[in-house]
Amino acid sequence: MNPPAEDVPVFAVERVGVRFGGLVALDDVSLSVAGGAVHGVIGPNGAGKTTLFNVCCGFVRPDTGQVLRHGRPVRDLRPHRLAGMGIARTLQGVGLFRGLTVVENVMVGADRHRRAGFGSTLFALPRSDRDEDALRERAMAALAELGADAYADRLPGSLPYAVQKRVALARALAADPDLLLLDEPASGLGAEEMEELGALIRGLTSRMSVVLVEHHMDLVMAVCDRITVLDFGRVVAEGTPEEIRDDEAVVAAYLGEEARR
Repeated sequence: MNPPAEDVPVFAVERVGVRFGGLVALDDVSLSVAGGAVHGVIGPNGAGKTTLFNVCCGFVRPDTGQVLRHGRPVRDLRPHRLAGMGIARTLQGVGLFRGLTVVENVMVGADRHRRAGFGSTLFALPRSDRDEDALRERAMAALAELGADAYADRLPGSLPYAVQKRVALARALAADPDLLLLDEPASGLGAEEMEELGALIRGLTSRMSVVLVEHHMDLVMAVCDRITVLDFGRVVAEGTPEEIRDDEAVVAAYLGEEARR
């Protein structure tokens, strides 16, 4: 198979529509993510951000439109297939397994790199042991990148929320994706922690693209190359942070949010 052309987006949704009964959640929404870019998705409460994220992850199947990976339509996208496609995600909150240690949680993210089959793992054969060591090494490297390796043997519930968020991100990075989907990664973080998160996200672009769904505008404006703005399930603006900051439709959408509460 020939590699994708450099100008082909690494990921895209094309004219996607989603309805829940009589409610239109997304209406003719398109988004195109370039290689090595951070693409933000913003909008007021109820704008459709979460639904769009769920379409990208395969949690929601669109009624119309399609998802494309390297320019090719993705058929029957499902969450369990993401890792095999080189895609990793984090969800709102942390979603860690409370009964596993930090390093074991991150090893779950790295599992697509396991070479031993189920039988080797089940009977603890030597190849399985080598696999386990390799996965642990990969997990520890991801934790070290995020400054969380000192917590490797702790249970997630014993850690501050900000550290749990780092562990959840490390689990995604351990899969070695070329596309990372982040849903509200700054929720529950303080200003200093958010600044560190922004630096980390920008640093990732040397090896992956990032889709960032976020409501903290300072973070979005600081790290994104392009931004898609949703309101009432439709795209009302798309462009660079500078273009979005002064867009009248964006200002109107956020001012109108006060009337919805």
